[in-house]
Amino acid sequence: MGKKQLLERLNQIGRSIEETGDALLLLGLGSVGNETERLDEYSDLDFFVIAKPTLKTRFIDQLDWLESVHPLAYSFKNTKDGYKILFEDGIYGEFAVFEEEEMRNIHFSPGRIVWKEPSFNNLEIVSPLRRAPLIRQESLDFAINEALTNLYVGLCRYARGEKFSGMKFIQNHAIDNILSVLHLIEKEVEYYLDIFGNDRRVEKRFPEFAGMMREMLQGYQQVPESALKILDYLEEVYPVNQNMRKEIRRLAIICNQLDEQ
Repeated sequence: MGKKQLLERLNQIGRSIEETGDALLLLGLGSVGNETERLDEYSDLDFFVIAKPTLKTRFIDQLDWLESVHPLAYSFKNTKDGYKILFEDGIYGEFAVFEEEEMRNIHFSPGRIVWKEPSFNNLEIVSPLRRAPLIRQESLDFAINEALTNLYVGLCRYARGEKFSGMKFIQNHAIDNILSVLHLIEKEVEYYLDIFGNDRRVEKRFPEFAGMMREMLQGYQQVPESALKILDYLEEVYPVNQNMRKEIRRLAIICNQLDEQ
């Protein structure tokens, strides 16, 4: 979906909520918020509706304010506060509805005012008052050792026959731990850091590491091989405990032997 269509759809939603007379603000977030420069054909709508006091449920229990903009092909209430939606023309979106006082306790990235009631003057509402949980580590020691134990436990589970669980420990958990300290290992390219996910835009932010990920993430059939590639990387960037290193390599050999039987 084109950039112009997405932004126009959000503007239309703003006009629709204005017509209800029951809202104070429409806040665009992410790529339709303060980061419109990264909008592309795969972007979607992400927004908050700030309802007038006691009128929050009006926007949650009835989606007429969206249907009047364009018919919905799909809607799924994924939280008590909002929905995931798909319009019939293919525009996808996620939204939540809050009252002004609730915004004190909501984690979100700073947004952009798309529409507001003229008398509403709390412009500070576009930025969160509560800090989001930290997803980055500032200790290589902790994250690297967590990743090492992920490899060890994952290979043990794989050898036991729990291949899917083993794959998750190795290709998900271990990689997540590396991502949490990647800014301490590789120079980060400044490109729309997401405070909720280290995996977002990692290919642009850490191109060197991204170039190695194919070998670290070889899938369900190549779990031991993936573990060894991750271990190789950990050994390059940190003085890995040699006993754990030996055990992980021993387990990888056992897993491959079991696969050959």
